[in-house]
Amino acid sequence: MSKAKITALYADEDGNIFDAPGVMALGRTGYDDVPLRPQDLILLPDTADIMFLPQRRPLGQKDGEKLPISGQAVAAILPAGYTRLFLPSFAREEEAAPLPLYGYTALALYKDDIYAAAVYTDPNEKWDPASYNTADLKRRIAQVKKDLPHNRLVPHLANCSLKWHCCTAQNLFYRRWEAGLPTSPVCNANCLGCISLQASECCPSPQSRIKFEPTPDEIAQIGIYHLETAPDGIISFGQGCEGEPSLAYSRIVPAIKKIREKTKRGQININTNAGFTEGIAKIVDAGLESMRVSIISAIEESYQKYYRSGYRLEDVKNSIKYAAAHGVHISLNMLYFPGFNDSKKEAAAWRAFLREVPVNMIQVRNLNLDPDVFCAQMGDFSNPLGTKMFFGGLKGEFPDLCVGSFSHYQKK
Repeated sequence: MSKAKITALYADEDGNIFDAPGVMALGRTGYDDVPLRPQDLILLPDTADIMFLPQRRPLGQKDGEKLPISGQAVAAILPAGYTRLFLPSFAREEEAAPLPLYGYTALALYKDDIYAAAVYTDPNEKWDPASYNTADLKRRIAQVKKDLPHNRLVPHLANCSLKWHCCTAQNLFYRRWEAGLPTSPVCNANCLGCISLQASECCPSPQSRIKFEPTPDEIAQIGIYHLETAPDGIISFGQGCEGEPSLAYSRIVPAIKKIREKTKRGQININTNAGFTEGIAKIVDAGLESMRVSIISAIEESYQKYYRSGYRLEDVKNSIKYAAAHGVHISLNMLYFPGFNDSKKEAAAWRAFLREVPVNMIQVRNLNLDPDVFCAQMGDFSNPLGTKMFFGGLKGEFPDLCVGSFSHYQKK
């Protein structure tokens, strides 16, 4: 094991980052602050962002004692494909406002460089940030607007591309890979960390929700336009800029039929909470090929604390079973919070869930939420196994289960 020190970091009022000599860096898992170890760290990716956490003092350890450091706490926002192992450790001031909806990761100085407490979950060149927000994006958007001049989804996705820098929105204009196809302005859940709609007293949403209901023809036109030419083309209902797409089944079903009458190329996917089984079943019957299910817990009580939905976890299971029985590739979009999903109670429930419900893949997503807001809502959880042990245990019992971060194109 390396003898290099792992030192706490902080920022001053001007945003300059310093190390705190002699103070060991801590990471947070659940409610607990623990010393970071070399095996917990990777060199901070070039495309990561460093954020300052206002009204929060970083915590470190010296002579075996936890202590606050004068200055402002810092955290990394990791690019897609990386899973955080620890949250930043900090002491929150009493009047501090909730943090914006990002996935905050612990940082430290190690071997004279900045390291993050994370692991690279899914190497995938399609999601390299260098492939997005390119100089020719506006020109490409103008071309699609010219090609599809009366389709309201085009300006909506253009706004998502330029204002929110959404990768799946941009892929429509790059004519490649997975392209988002939003359909639903309404939802049947009230997720604590919803990224498109938040109560005014909470933190602002990082993007705006679609405000209209696209017609089956508008949906089909986008789908055909993309799938006919895009390499490894996927169209995905259920983007961050919308609610629950299965509620729009009356428009999605005829759209899928129109798409498949015109082209058999590519893959039709839905990102869903899967709580509305009737809608999911109709979309499956229309020709759905893959389904990614947003989920945070395999325990009903914990699930409801986060989703605050009008359906039950049993409905989610029924939707997955129906889709899998009809040949749909099933992924879980696991919203991951270190110390919660990997707690012993949750880990046991996940293993029971996977024994009951057929799942091909787990896509791990760093939960974008203020850690204190999440913990206050979810209540007590403890005895974490650790992220690596948690997923290693799942792979041990379910060796065919793929664990990654992205939707993988399913060759026909």
